[in-house]
Amino acid sequence: MDAVGAALAEAHRSEWAFVLSATVRVTGDLDLAQECAQEAYVRALQAWTRDGIPARPGAWLTTAARNQALDRLRREVSLRRKLPLLVEPAGTDPHDPADEDDPDAAVPDDRLRLVFTCCHPALAPEVRVALTLRLVCGVPTPDVARAFLVSESTMAARITRAKKKIAAARIPYRVPGRAELSERLDSVLTTVHLLFSAGHTAGEGDALVREDLCDRAVHLARTLAALLPEQAEARGLLGLLLLIDARRAARTDERGRLLLLADQDRTRWNQRAILEGLTVTAGALASGPPGRFTLQAAIAGVHAVAPSPELIDWPRIVHLYDLLLEVWNTPVVALNRAAAVAFADGPAAALPLLDELATDGRLADYPYLHSTRAHLLQRLGDADAAARSYRRARELTVNAAEQVFLEDRLAEIGRPDPPIE
Repeated sequence: MDAVGAALAEAHRSEWAFVLSATVRVTGDLDLAQECAQEAYVRALQAWTRDGIPARPGAWLTTAARNQALDRLRREVSLRRKLPLLVEPAGTDPHDPADEDDPDAAVPDDRLRLVFTCCHPALAPEVRVALTLRLVCGVPTPDVARAFLVSESTMAARITRAKKKIAAARIPYRVPGRAELSERLDSVLTTVHLLFSAGHTAGEGDALVREDLCDRAVHLARTLAALLPEQAEARGLLGLLLLIDARRAARTDERGRLLLLADQDRTRWNQRAILEGLTVTAGALASGPPGRFTLQAAIAGVHAVAPSPELIDWPRIVHLYDLLLEVWNTPVVALNRAAAVAFADGPAAALPLLDELATDGRLADYPYLHSTRAHLLQRLGDADAAARSYRRARELTVNAAEQVFLEDRLAEIGRPDPPIE
């Protein structure tokens, strides 16, 4: 990739939310803002090739997108109606601390501000999260669909309907005041969690992790915890992300191959992140009955404090999953609990739990159901049945590193694919 292409790709990863947020302030319309932001990136390709890459690509793109928005509004003879929304001069830089709508703004981070803005209570919670992940965070529609256990076409239709509802109901895109944050908080926390998940196991490419998405999610979680210190679940989410992300360097071997938790070199875990994650999680647990993110953080904490895989307190983890199911009863949580039962009580105790979960249509195409089942069958000595489940999991897996891992498992049990003649 040439220098301009690389700079644009990096600007899209790191600046998209800033550019979109600043443009929404001008348009008051997310669709129009998105079109103008996209046009700014297209113009940048020509301008930067001709004039060179600017010193501050984000500021250049923001100014170009705002100017494009203003031109569109003038052409549509809507400028006077939109004038109250023009709260900033078009040439200002969104990264400049002096460039603030309101010194008492409830949400100081531009990216987080737009997430809160898009998680509007007029939309169904799952639609808020999906729309925000797709449009604001740039998560591809197939990855959003996988997060919600639906097909790509179903998710695309949901996002389209949500945008139409926003336009028809004239739902304003404005930053909520502090009093309104609590009613949007769960959707915002869910968005940040799923953004991290999309980076933790990338939906495309050869790499297991998209580090930019993980870093962005951790930053947003940290900002949320600082912004809303009274909200235990905000701290619980931060603790969860820190504890999971602490394993990042140990999740693959020197060849980039996926390593299961039990096979990871724990000396490569980020001990500073673990200490911070445990501290934040302990504070969240001490604040009252734990919610779903705090309980997940507690589970991650049990893994983090175990000096070796053999010393993991699996009964404790099963108990925490029981508590999690009480507040967040989803098939994925039930699947994770079944996997914990397999370690606590043996694979024979967990297999009936998986058989029951297999009747849930939402998990029919969920690769981790099939890979978990394959692992249990492998431990029970049924290589043929394990191979069938490993192959089904591979069919459903899109990440290249995970596909290689499953192929290695097939070879390990002596059931590799036959050579192509």
